Amino acid sequence: MSDDTSSRIEGFHKMEPDARLQAVARQAKLGNEAVATLADAASGQIELADRLVENAITSMAIPVGIATNVTVDGRDVLVPMATEESSVIAAVCNSAKRCRSTGGFRTSTSGPVMAAQIQLLGASDPENVRLKVLERIGEIKAICDETDPLLLKFGGGFQDLDIRVIDTAEGPMTVVHIIVDTRDAMGANAVNSMAEALAPKLEEWTGARSLLRILTNLADRRLARVRAVWPAEEIGGEQVRDDMLSAYHFADADPYRAATHNKGIMNGISAVVLATGNDTRAIEAGAHAYAAKDGWYRSMTRWEKDGDGNLVGILEMPLAVGLIGGATKIHPTAQANLKILGVKTADELARIIVSVGLAQNFGAMRALATTGIQKGHMALHAQNVALMVGAVGTEIDKVAEELKTLGKVRQDLAEGILARLRGEA
Repeated sequence: MSDDTSSRIEGFHKMEPDARLQAVARQAKLGNEAVATLADAASGQIELADRLVENAITSMAIPVGIATNVTVDGRDVLVPMATEESSVIAAVCNSAKRCRSTGGFRTSTSGPVMAAQIQLLGASDPENVRLKVLERIGEIKAICDETDPLLLKFGGGFQDLDIRVIDTAEGPMTVVHIIVDTRDAMGANAVNSMAEALAPKLEEWTGARSLLRILTNLADRRLARVRAVWPAEEIGGEQVRDDMLSAYHFADADPYRAATHNKGIMNGISAVVLATGNDTRAIEAGAHAYAAKDGWYRSMTRWEKDGDGNLVGILEMPLAVGLIGGATKIHPTAQANLKILGVKTADELARIIVSVGLAQNFGAMRALATTGIQKGHMALHAQNVALMVGAVGTEIDKVAEELKTLGKVRQDLAEGILARLRGEA
């Protein structure tokens, strides 16, 4: 936008999406081609987009690919993954194939339990406040369950209390955690509503003032766990196995390495979360917080060598996903992707997602310990670079192949190759 363009558009939120797009085009001085691109991108989706977010003008498609070869608890599944990053889906396919002979991925979960926090302030006796609240657990359960009777009908509802007194820069405060079984829902709306309903009563019982009333995305009571075994011969031999273990120990000891190591895990996790209409930001926040639960940021995965010389991978992390509510329930693509997965419960979905995360980590570590990450990644990236410089049709593959032959996937080289193909050089 130019310096003389205002971000103020009177009545913008009341406009229809096409009118908003035209208003933005005028303000940002977009050309006809840009406007047409934005309008075309929303084709068939703009009404849904307008219901999902505020001030919608278009939609932005993320590619959805299928990870094959995945076996979870003895069942083969095709896994939709929504991502814009090259090599992510290929890595899962390859990694899952290499552990099929040992049964694939074996999982467990701790149950669909979420927590909301209620912050209590202004009490000079925070420990006394804690006990006062614990004495009311029966009344607290009744208030929470009355807030969401449908959840109670399906076997969920209030489970327990966890009350902490924490030291802060402004002194101690009491924090009440209500623990709720949310069944097949992610549960944010349910636990937030319960916290809102309970807060006035906590004030009445304790004399403290309630401030924040909100769920925590550190869902450490809602864990998904997976393990898998890769025979040394499927990895590339004992040296590759040992090098992968060294790579893991590096990530577990150094937060600079752990950040990228864990980002690779989340490449797989977030792609399935997004494809099923779940909240990627909530999952990512919880995962990274859990990775620091021991007081330092470390690898989310654990890797070992078993007695037979096989490589064993383990991943345990919070996974608060749901099948009902939000975009998961109303987005047709998310619904179709859930049908591809063949899941009937949020628990089944979490088991598949955590398996994909472990597969992704195996693939990244093996690439790093052998050819390096760039060879496979940049080979797939070559087509993206060809598209970036304007290649079309058969030109895309020709430019990509020449870049791979050169071993350098760069935009300037791609521009030169394309010019030569077109006789412009």
